[in-house]
Order: sequence, then C-alpha cells, then structure tokens
Amino acid sequence: MADASAYAENIKKYAKGYNIAAAEKIAGHLGIALRNKDSSVVACSDGGELDRIRDRWCRNKLSLALNQAELDAGIKAVCDQMKAEGGQKSRVTFYYLLAEHFGKLGHLAG
Repeated sequence: MADASAYAENIKKYAKGYNIAAAEKIAGHLGIALRNKDSSVVACSDGGELDRIRDRWCRNKLSLALNQAELDAGIKAVCDQMKAEGGQKSRVTFYYLLAEHFGKLGHLAG
C-alpha cells in the first residue's frame, strides 16, 4: 500500500472521518503524479483538469454512472469545500473528498 500519512492531516481537516485504507488506495493510484508539484495539486479554475477528474476519477475509478451535471456538482462542492487552500488543493485530499461525497470510500478501501 502507498503511504498516505503525508496527506492525513489535510484530509482530516475537511473529511467527516478518515479511512486510511481509502487514502492509501488513492495515493497509490496517483503514484508518480504526486512527485511533481504541479500534478500533485488540483486547480479548480482549469476546466480541462476538472473534465479529466470527472471522466478518469469519478466515472472510471469510482464507477459512478451519474450524469455530467451531477458529477460536476460534486466536483464543484469539493472545490468550494477546499476553497481555503487556494491554488494548492492536494490531489489526494480532493479525490478522497470526492469519494466521500459520492459515498464511495468503501469502494476504494475494499
């Protein structure tokens, strides 16, 4: 399993709880992308990036069959939730909060 300890405090700041197995699964999924400063953060102002998150994370990894508007509303909710982070929204935390928002933390941890 990947080491999610570097992201634990940030996740705990926003999440309702903390599922270490889900956090480790997310960190492992992101892998090498977390080594690069630019790819380790989410820019909510970048529509192309949000499209990729919707399609690759929400639809593919979380297996969500919701329509685009529902997925976009979830992504916007997480962007709003993490607004205090400015342009430094941790990708691990962002993906964790999306999984939590859509009730898929167990899907990741299982």
